[in-house]
Amino acid sequence: MGSAEEASNEIIHYLPQHIDFLGTTVHMQTIYMMWLAAIIVILIVFAATAGSKMIPGRLQAFMEMIVEWLGGLMEDNMGKEGRRVMTPFIITLFLYIFVANEIGLMPSVGVHLTSPTNDINVTFGLSILVTIVTYLLGIYRNGLGHFGHFVKPFAVFLPLNIIEEIAKPITMALRLFGNILAGEILLIVLYKLVPWVVPEVWVLFSLCVGILQAFIFTMLTIIALAPVFKHEH
Repeated sequence: MGSAEEASNEIIHYLPQHIDFLGTTVHMQTIYMMWLAAIIVILIVFAATAGSKMIPGRLQAFMEMIVEWLGGLMEDNMGKEGRRVMTPFIITLFLYIFVANEIGLMPSVGVHLTSPTNDINVTFGLSILVTIVTYLLGIYRNGLGHFGHFVKPFAVFLPLNIIEEIAKPITMALRLFGNILAGEILLIVLYKLVPWVVPEVWVLFSLCVGILQAFIFTMLTIIALAPVFKHEH
């Protein structure tokens, strides 16, 4: 155990912790955790889909359940065409946020693991990604008519609709960031104050919070994308 911890500490020692980029300090711990979350998602999907069977194993059955569940939500809100087009994006988004939320709860040896979603820059990046995808897809499918909702029900509502459109990615980012950061801070405090039983109970609760927050972010994404497919819905 000691040698493993020393080896991991040595690896971390040689990795840059901060990088100055265009006058901004980039905290590499967050970047490393983002990469780790992406790798875990790739491994989970690969393990679930490699050698797929008619009678699925536990992991394959779990992944199929997630796909069908999210697929049902997409079809209810975006129609069959929306489900067909957006399934890869929505499933990837949900799995990535779910894994990213839970990394901070994983046991580690000599390496301090944190959830990348406890960084406001990551959650803002995700919400901005959703906004850009929504606009680009909306323009591609519906032309400039996609922005017609800004003047509905009346043109006088344009300023309010613009404010609402700006507020959507901000609230999505802040909700995800605040819940994950608060959970990890409280977990650290509990380990300091009550190192037995209580932190383990809070880990289970935080696991549920991570799943819930991944679902909420994904559901808000589906709702944001729904108007794009209004003609097929």
